[in-house]
Amino acid sequence: MQINTSDSLNYAVSQGIIDLSYVRDRVEMAKREEYLAKHPYKIWRSKDGKWYTYLPDGEKGRVLKKRSSEKRIEDDIIEYWKEQTENPTIEEIFNEYNDRRLELQQIAPSTHWRNQQCFNRHYDEFGKRKIRSVSAEEFSDFLEEQVPRFNLKAKAFNNLKCITRGMLKRAKKNKFIEFNVSDVFDAVEVPKNSFNRCTKEDCQEVFNDEEMDLIINYLIQNQSLSGLGILLLFATGMRIGELVALKWCDFSEDTVKVRRTETCYLDSSGKWRHEVKDFPKTNAGVRNIVIPMDFRWLYNSIRQYSSSEEFVFYQNGRRMSESGFRHKLERLCIKFGIVKKSPHKIRKTYGTILLDNNVDERLVTDQMGHATISITEGYYHKTRRNAETKTRIISDIPEFQLNTAKSNQKVTKSNQADIEKTLNLQAL
Repeated sequence: MQINTSDSLNYAVSQGIIDLSYVRDRVEMAKREEYLAKHPYKIWRSKDGKWYTYLPDGEKGRVLKKRSSEKRIEDDIIEYWKEQTENPTIEEIFNEYNDRRLELQQIAPSTHWRNQQCFNRHYDEFGKRKIRSVSAEEFSDFLEEQVPRFNLKAKAFNNLKCITRGMLKRAKKNKFIEFNVSDVFDAVEVPKNSFNRCTKEDCQEVFNDEEMDLIINYLIQNQSLSGLGILLLFATGMRIGELVALKWCDFSEDTVKVRRTETCYLDSSGKWRHEVKDFPKTNAGVRNIVIPMDFRWLYNSIRQYSSSEEFVFYQNGRRMSESGFRHKLERLCIKFGIVKKSPHKIRKTYGTILLDNNVDERLVTDQMGHATISITEGYYHKTRRNAETKTRIISDIPEFQLNTAKSNQKVTKSNQADIEKTLNLQAL
């Protein structure tokens, strides 16, 4: 018969084999030794018979403690380190929460870095407070104050709430706080009109027909690997991170299989890291993009420039990163006097073209890698027409056209009536 550990212990206690009071004493002694081992300062007895040591202090660095016995000075040391262990700072809670998620591969290094940047920005002073000394109301007030302090947009505020909720849930699990985490966010009151709104003109968001023609024709006539990559963005609407992570096994003349993306972050040494993740930005991002027939020559042209058997955009002994394509597009915008736009604006242009041409909704979401058409409509559909084209479209609407023939007829009748009236007056 097999007996588990719990049953064995219960049996030993019930039979008097194990003395619980003795076990508790041993555990208490072990804890005391653990706390005393944390203490970085020596304990000494002075000539006056008193016992002395230093305790760390946030403002003064350290403070001198004096007690009448060695046990009492050790009790002070244990109380201090027990409080430090069982009442960490908000910053310590966050670091443990953020690092643990990275360790468990719940987040990518880039997300870990962004979380850290968000925390450093907002919790510079507040983060130094002990977790047990902060109430739910104080956390709510703190969150509300960040909106006007940093002129936050709604997305940035949501990121702040996300890391705050995560670390508070971790603190609750470790029994550092007693209040309900949901109470903090239920009490936050930030009206929508409080957020900073960045309004951009459509000319800043998408390329119009004239701009597209200038860039595409130039890149065809002046071919380079980065230029061909930009052409592939115009033809497929891929994200720039998906483009630079593209492998030859995913690429053919008529389709592009999107299976991965690039992630960028600052490592602990302060250097930028560019790594490939074996999955795209979202689940819907896994897709097979159809390449228009007039752009299928890109496959063979890119083959001639790439020196890799694995990655499509590989040059000078390394995989090309997002920055190379961004700088290339920026230089093209400057060359042609176009409002500077990022590669993501090519993606918005692509989505707008599909919607403007009434492409089937399912095909649009498949090509774009969106879960729903509302995402494409809400965030990617812009106006690509210039002022002249808008004027022509509006002017061609029948309701906005003056009927010249009718107007002339009305004027003629009016003149005739005036003439007849004048003749009648002369006759009188």
